[in-house]
Amino acid sequence: MSPFTGSASRTERWRHLRLTVEKGVATVTLDRPARLNALTFGAYADLRDLLAELSRERSVRALVLGGEGRGFCSGGDVEEIIGATLAMDTAELLDFNRMTGQVVRALRECPFPVVAAVHGVAAGAGAVLALAADFRIADPSARFAFLFTRVGLSGGDMGAAYLLPRVVGLGHATRLLMLGEPVRAAEAERIGLISELTEEGGAATRAAELARHLANGPALAYAQTKALLTAELDMPLAPSVELDAATQALLMNGEDYAEFHAAFTAKRPPKWRGR
Repeated sequence: MSPFTGSASRTERWRHLRLTVEKGVATVTLDRPARLNALTFGAYADLRDLLAELSRERSVRALVLGGEGRGFCSGGDVEEIIGATLAMDTAELLDFNRMTGQVVRALRECPFPVVAAVHGVAAGAGAVLALAADFRIADPSARFAFLFTRVGLSGGDMGAAYLLPRVVGLGHATRLLMLGEPVRAAEAERIGLISELTEEGGAATRAAELARHLANGPALAYAQTKALLTAELDMPLAPSVELDAATQALLMNGEDYAEFHAAFTAKRPPKWRGR
């Protein structure tokens, strides 16, 4: 993500979500608890724009994505989105669906790790937002449901048909996207859909701990690892190895690599600068 900006100023207040930033960790909270944090047009747009801004600023080194109240996110708001889309023409519908996909791309392409803290329901678009994170920390109340076929749409929404088979395998992905059945936390852990299962009510705390650990680490190394994981999903081995080599050559010329050697020699912890 380029750090160069035009005339637009930094957004000071986000209407459709809550943002805090502390010591390099951004916490983004979906904040419509009465609606189980159902997404509106404005919420999608805010997520898209916020991730772009944070990526350009380079001050954020990790991000936690969570939901207020009883659940993570119940998906697109039935009243505000599905009702409205029935009145849209094809061009308008394409614009909307491209915007939702841009949110997923922003989560995958931002230069910092994203940790989803999942409790309660993560359904429809909410399940895909969690899927697009780098880490999914969930407590036993979590349940995932890719509900798109249940409203008469393709299960391959917002990149789900691309991401889910790469996380849980084609067989599980076919079942989840075709049938739209809920997957509770224990099964989600078994099939690899979540990164870590916590005690009841512990997802937010553990996600914050992981984000703090990541923020204190070698940020540039994490950013390049994330970029390579995404870029090499569809590459043959030869170009993947060449891309790895070029990336390592660049990082070996960086400050963090030299700092590791200095710290190792001095028998002290490294002081990572993300450069």
